Amino acid sequence: MLELPERYNVSTILDRNLERGLAGKAAVRWAEGELSYGELFARVCAFARALRALGFRREERVLLVLDDTWAFPVAFLGAIRMGAVPIPVNPLLRPEEYRYFLEDSYARAVVADEGSLSRVAEALKGMEGVFLIACGAEPPEGVEGVRLEELLQAHAGEVPPADTHRDDMAFWLYSSGSTGKPKGVVHLQHDIPYTCETYAKHVLQIREEDVTFSASKLFHAYGLGNNLSFPYWVGATTVLLKGRPTPETVLQTIVRFRPSLFFTVPTLYNLILNHPEAGRYDLSSIRLCVSAAEPLPPEIWRRWKETFGLVILDGIGSTEMLHIYCSNTLDALKPGSSGKPVLGYELRILSPEGTPVPPGEAGDLWVRGDSALAFYWHQHEKTKRTLQGEWFHTGDRYRMDEEGFFWYEGRSDDMIKVKGLWVSPIEIENALMEHPAVREAAVVGVQVEGLARIKAFVILREGYTPGEALTRELQEWCKARLRPYQYPEFVAYVEDFPRTATGKVQRFKLRELQEA
Repeated sequence: MLELPERYNVSTILDRNLERGLAGKAAVRWAEGELSYGELFARVCAFARALRALGFRREERVLLVLDDTWAFPVAFLGAIRMGAVPIPVNPLLRPEEYRYFLEDSYARAVVADEGSLSRVAEALKGMEGVFLIACGAEPPEGVEGVRLEELLQAHAGEVPPADTHRDDMAFWLYSSGSTGKPKGVVHLQHDIPYTCETYAKHVLQIREEDVTFSASKLFHAYGLGNNLSFPYWVGATTVLLKGRPTPETVLQTIVRFRPSLFFTVPTLYNLILNHPEAGRYDLSSIRLCVSAAEPLPPEIWRRWKETFGLVILDGIGSTEMLHIYCSNTLDALKPGSSGKPVLGYELRILSPEGTPVPPGEAGDLWVRGDSALAFYWHQHEKTKRTLQGEWFHTGDRYRMDEEGFFWYEGRSDDMIKVKGLWVSPIEIENALMEHPAVREAAVVGVQVEGLARIKAFVILREGYTPGEALTRELQEWCKARLRPYQYPEFVAYVEDFPRTATGKVQRFKLRELQEA
């Protein structure tokens, strides 16, 4: 599948393009400008030289608190080039969360842009030995640091990549999971090339002529592949959008930069479809749309196809596996499913006792492929439970149909057992979203007098009013489309759901809301 030399550094993903004569080609574009592959390479080398001048040593960590700007690939690949380990995190978090990342990872530097600078400075109070590199602004008073732009200028010049092993640590990503503190997911030098030669090559069929645009941010595993790993691997161009992606900003970016590959999550696809003027935007440059991070309801798939004439390829991936390992393709597609295993990955569905389940029955999903995490940092017991040999326990419940398509049934801890029967919240949510009144739905199990019951949290479309009559209508709607016991006994109408940084609904918080 993929043969890499024993001594390998993934920052050479850029060197490949210079050797192919692409130094003058646009690597990164954004609202205010662009960088060619040659210019990006120069800044990456300068950042690597700067870290070395600051006394950094191999495998020391650098926390990246950056929005989607040119600084992200420079700091990410520059750190790897000198042998350090970058750790991208969400730039919209609270100071105490950055403090946790710093203390857990032992990071010796933070790279932050102006949007997160004050919160990072707050996190650094009282911490010794952590250096701040500020992008687009001066470091706050009282914090030891320097401007990124000055650092790059002072240390300009090429530098060869560190002589790393293909199995050395390359970068970490923190996985939020459904509960508890984020876990440091350790990835190796060979992991990025593996995703490029599997999903990017065989599902996206990405090529040099492509322009990628990911509304999902670079700090997330999904966005990192979409808008850095994959395009750089083939010499394509990427488009970066700074700030919170909204239907308006995303549609405007597509019209202006004409991407051929578009990536986002189901929540944003739905928001774009509900934008009153979505239909007037020209999306004809796009040849493929991709969805991940949460299951794509078939109703959203159908509406997107009807509105824009574009196909969305839904798939499942994870921070631990780095990107998508099971996906629909243009040749094998069933709306509502997660598709089939990507070439280079194997999947199996097991019972709680560890035995394979037959087609049609739900069980725990396990996956193996060589982009899997090495281990969870500071999580020895969690690593032992999750990794068993080459296999990774995803924590998702799936069933496989007779044609080999995989269907998401919910997280293992999201399944609801009602009257002795297992119920998938996804099936009920999909049924509810086919009702004309429902914009989004999230279903959880709740305890009523010690018994499990089904509760739906519903966001209504404009023009519909919550009430007992609508609740009864939604219940009968589900009964008519699902098995008799698969309907919500309780319905709550809300303005929005608690979500992760990628827009994924946090059902555990909905359950907590019920208990409060």
